[in-house]
Amino acid sequence: MKAIELNVGTDSLDAFQAVDRPVPDPGPGQVRVQLHAASLNYRDLSVARGTYPGTDGDTSVVPLSDGAGVVDAVGEGVTRFEAGDRVTNTFSQVPTDAPPSADRQALGLPLDGTLQEQRVFHENGLVHVPETLSLEQAATLPCAAQTAWHTLFGAGRPVLPGQTVLTLGTGGVSTFALLFAKAAGARVLITSSSDDKLERMRALGADTTINYERTPDWHEAVQDATDGRGVDCVVETGGLGTLERSFQAAAPNGKVGLIGVLAEADENPNPYLLMQRRGHLHGIYVGDIEHPLDSFRAMNAAIDANDIEPVLDRTFDIESVPETYQHLAEAGHVGKVVVTI
Repeated sequence: MKAIELNVGTDSLDAFQAVDRPVPDPGPGQVRVQLHAASLNYRDLSVARGTYPGTDGDTSVVPLSDGAGVVDAVGEGVTRFEAGDRVTNTFSQVPTDAPPSADRQALGLPLDGTLQEQRVFHENGLVHVPETLSLEQAATLPCAAQTAWHTLFGAGRPVLPGQTVLTLGTGGVSTFALLFAKAAGARVLITSSSDDKLERMRALGADTTINYERTPDWHEAVQDATDGRGVDCVVETGGLGTLERSFQAAAPNGKVGLIGVLAEADENPNPYLLMQRRGHLHGIYVGDIEHPLDSFRAMNAAIDANDIEPVLDRTFDIESVPETYQHLAEAGHVGKVVVTI
């Protein structure tokens, strides 16, 4: 079978090579999946550049953490899946050579990821694809969608109908947050430096859009748009460079889900701004760590019930992996970038 290997830490978006690997056989409790699509996250750029924690320049790995495909074989004792089932994986997995009770690790580093034709998973690392989605759409769910879902509904107080959500940027997490929050009956504000992107967000249901290039103090625009109250939830995809403004955009008893690392700060954000609002800061690392399958299934049920469609920016084929990474690095995308396998 074909797989793509990345030489980790070369600080190059061209350090990929196609290799031929033996087709893996599923062991007891394991499922083999014929992968049809995978999607990229910012984490994948960081791994390729050698800036992700734990990277080692002497390591080769099959990249990407998000995939979807069709079950083509099951091992002894598997009860939840059978050949022909459409599935997608959770972000973190038990290594295939370890018992199901072993600690989970992230795909794409340190574990081999989803940019390969076939992969074996423990059955507790898979969920069925929502009936309303294609496999390309389903390949966007494990990281970005689960991150947005957990920020809105899993971390702290869940967002309720009539409340207000702010999300930063128009990447995968932000677009999923927009779609999920609107489905839940919330009002959504979103920021970007591009008017074209903001127009697309309004078409997807965004209630208020803010161009942060023209309005660098965008937290003040958020306060104005909410009559001085602020928002109940901030989906903070920027990082330290935007965190202080996010604190100031939060409503009393509001929450900030810290996700991103994109924006660097000249100095540390002032935590007293959040304290004065009696607010809550949540560190978000993908979805629910303790109950990943429950969280994933709940999200998929909401996707089916509300006919939510992930926003796909572009789809590349597996022969164009360097171009795929370069497209993501240029940050012109809206939503998710997908690779067909």
